[in-house]
Amino acid sequence: MAGDMRYSKDGRELTKLFEGCVFTAMKPVPTDPWTIGYGHTKGVRKGMQCDEAMAEEWLIQDVADAEKAVNLFVYQKLDQEEFDALVDFVFNLGSGNFLRSTLLLRINEGDWLGAAAEFDRWNKAGGKVLAGLVRRRDAEEKLFRQGDNVKAAQARRKSDGKA
Repeated sequence: MAGDMRYSKDGRELTKLFEGCVFTAMKPVPTDPWTIGYGHTKGVRKGMQCDEAMAEEWLIQDVADAEKAVNLFVYQKLDQEEFDALVDFVFNLGSGNFLRSTLLLRINEGDWLGAAAEFDRWNKAGGKVLAGLVRRRDAEEKLFRQGDNVKAAQARRKSDGKA
């Protein structure tokens, strides 16, 4: 069980890389909510501004929800790389999507290779594949595959002659 794990500094850097930081509230697309800092949306309104320190503080607050979801919904023991990949995934897609995902189902079944293969299925917005989401899912999957559970599953597959 994930239990009470915390998002690492390296994990936050991954989120920061893909979210980018804006110091003046903006709407990435007209239907999106107002966003500021590293993807912060709670209470954001037109004209709001922030600095780097506030953006960092909001990020820590915002990823706490994603941490909580991964700790709550994952029944398998995770290592830090696996946890960080999942927290970024949940931060980007929301805990509801994670809860209903085949990715979570595969993890909880102990199907680590099947879980790793699920990341790239989440590369669309509005029905269209987006290059930024392709890159983000690739980075999350790569990080997830660095975890001990996935490495052990790959080793078992290799020893079974299925590599």
